[in-house]
Amino acid sequence: MKRVAILISGGGSNMVALAESMVGDHPARPVLVLSNVPGAGGLARAQAMGIPTAVVDHRPFGKDRAAFEAALQAELDRAAPDILCLAGFMRVLTEGFVTAWAGRMLNIHPSLLPKYRGLDTHARAIAAGDTQAGCTVHEVTAELDGGPILGQARVPILPGDTAETLAARVLPMEHRLYPAVLRRFATGDRRAVLLP
Repeated sequence: MKRVAILISGGGSNMVALAESMVGDHPARPVLVLSNVPGAGGLARAQAMGIPTAVVDHRPFGKDRAAFEAALQAELDRAAPDILCLAGFMRVLTEGFVTAWAGRMLNIHPSLLPKYRGLDTHARAIAAGDTQAGCTVHEVTAELDGGPILGQARVPILPGDTAETLAARVLPMEHRLYPAVLRRFATGDRRAVLLP
C-alpha cells in the first residue's frame, strides 16, 4: 500500500477528489495534507475526512526557499509518504527538492500541456482561438510544468466562454483525471490516462 501526501494552497477540491478515491482496493492511502497557507480551506476538509494535516507557512522564510523546503521536508519525513501529489500548491519548488522526489511527485495543471505552462491558462487558450482546453497530470521535474505527461482530459471551448466559465468546465475533469492517474501510478504503471 503506497502512502500519499497531498500539498495544497487553497480550498483543496482536487485533494478531496484524490482522498475520496483512495478507498477499497485502491493501491494507496492519504497520510498527510500539507499546506503553505495557514487557514487554507482544504485543511479543514482534510481534517473532516480524518487525514492528518500540517502547515508550513512560506511567508516567514522570505526568499529563503531552501529553508522553506527543509521545513516542508521535515513534515514529510514524519508522514513518510511514497508519493507526493501537488493539488493547487502555489509555490514553485527548487530543483534540489524536485530531484529528491524524482519519479514520486505528481502535479495537475489546467491546460493541455505542453501548451500554456504557468498561469492564466484558460484565458490564454481562449485568446489563442483554441477549440479545446483541459488539464494534464504530469510528473514533476525541474522544468516548470514540463515533466512526463501521465494523463490528460479535454473539454470544448465554447463561443462566449470566459476564463471563468472554461475553468468551471475543466475542474470536474480534473477531479476525474487526477484520481485515475494516481491509481495507475501507485501500481508503478506510467502509461498515460486519456479522458475524452
